[in-house]
Amino acid sequence: MPPILSLETVSKSFPGVRALNGVSFDLRAGEVTALIGENGAGKSTIVKVLTGIHAPDAGVVRIGGAPRRLASPRDAWGCGIAAIHQETVMFDDLSVAENIFMGHMPGDARFGGRLIDRAAMRARAQALLRRIEADFDADAPLRSLSVAQSHMVEIARALSHEARVIIMDEPTAALSRAEIDELFRLVESLKAEGRAVLFISHKFDEIFRLADRWVCLRDGEKVGEGAIAEATEARLVGLMVGRPIEQVFPKRAITPGAEALRVEGLTNATEFADISFTLRRGEILGLYGLIGAGRSEAMQCLFGLSRATAGSVTLEGAPLMAKSPADAIAAGVAYVPEDRQHQGATLGFGVRENMTLASLAAHVRGGFLSRAAELATTRRLGARLAVKAAHWDQRLAELSGGNQQKVVIAKWLATQPKVIILDEPTKGVDVGAKAAVHDFIGELAEEGLAVILISSELPEAMGLADRILVMKEGRVVRAFERGAWSAEAIVAAATGASAERAA
Repeated sequence: MPPILSLETVSKSFPGVRALNGVSFDLRAGEVTALIGENGAGKSTIVKVLTGIHAPDAGVVRIGGAPRRLASPRDAWGCGIAAIHQETVMFDDLSVAENIFMGHMPGDARFGGRLIDRAAMRARAQALLRRIEADFDADAPLRSLSVAQSHMVEIARALSHEARVIIMDEPTAALSRAEIDELFRLVESLKAEGRAVLFISHKFDEIFRLADRWVCLRDGEKVGEGAIAEATEARLVGLMVGRPIEQVFPKRAITPGAEALRVEGLTNATEFADISFTLRRGEILGLYGLIGAGRSEAMQCLFGLSRATAGSVTLEGAPLMAKSPADAIAAGVAYVPEDRQHQGATLGFGVRENMTLASLAAHVRGGFLSRAAELATTRRLGARLAVKAAHWDQRLAELSGGNQQKVVIAKWLATQPKVIILDEPTKGVDVGAKAAVHDFIGELAEEGLAVILISSELPEAMGLADRILVMKEGRVVRAFERGAWSAEAIVAAATGASAERAA
């Protein structure tokens, strides 16, 4: 039979980033296709193209063999495509029935369809809930449901659109084992009804249990596809990684110095537990894991953005438990956040204002903030990081993403830190800017700064780090020394692949 949906050489670019490059694959009736790849491989862009959020720059999306233009989510619904996301996007204060039929509520014929026929909507919603064997009522408020039950509402909503293609994007991330089993039962019933399911997951046990076929993306390109029955974990992990790390990231030869930071048993009751490590001067410690592994949350706690419930931190031999970022900055800890535009920078301010924002006290002369002192620091750090700007008071919003990131890093270097935490420092920047940031990270370590590098790009982590801690579900599950790791073993540890294959 012809596929229900086909992507033919689909490409999509954003400023400085080629998210998809000539991707093609089919989704067929009664099959579950697993879409796999590292963070940043292009999986989310595929979902957004199929759900009408992004239009492809090139290529064709075919539904039932006919080319279709998906210009909006409503177009996708009209073509029978529905998505179920890791975090449900619905209205907590409305009922289950209202959420199921949001956007296409049945009209009351007695009033020319201008008013909602609530009785018909409830009856149809209740029928859909019975069809998927849901154990809650159509009148229940959505906020009263569990995460798993909310996913069932999304499945009912997809069925209300008579969806032929159902996309599941990390749907099990917040579910218990029993809830996952229930979700998989529903997927099997969708298969039996002849629907095509695109299943996105980093968990290999789920992929091998549920999927019929697989498609692997790497750096926005399809690097393989096939039948799950003929695949192995080792082969899929190898395809996900597949790059000569040493050639892309030449590692500087640095001899680490004295211990700068010691973290023992750092715990937050809801986000991470028992995080322990040491870090020396001149050392780069990589933190790797899937989205939701707790990497950023643990480092934000170290920086004073949240409170630990247990554990201790020692900085250069002195106890440190920062109750606020101000405490961490005063002690010599800097944190470059992942979301530079919302957390790391003030886009309406100029380069000078952003670069000195975290070190204003150092630029006070005679009780007043000295513009000359600020400019001196900005010129020095701007030249060091090769920031390209028309002038030092140019609004940060007018700079490229790579130059914005350089300014954010410079802001924290102005505080003269002892430890710097870099959370996804090259996210969303172009290749040239990435190389400049990589080189600068090596330079910081060479000067004796202790660096913690959080990165979802495995080549980046392996290329720059001296050691890598792998986190999974809020805990450090494995530690690797440079020279004693492999890409396959790191990914296997992060995804929970078998220990034999990880070795």
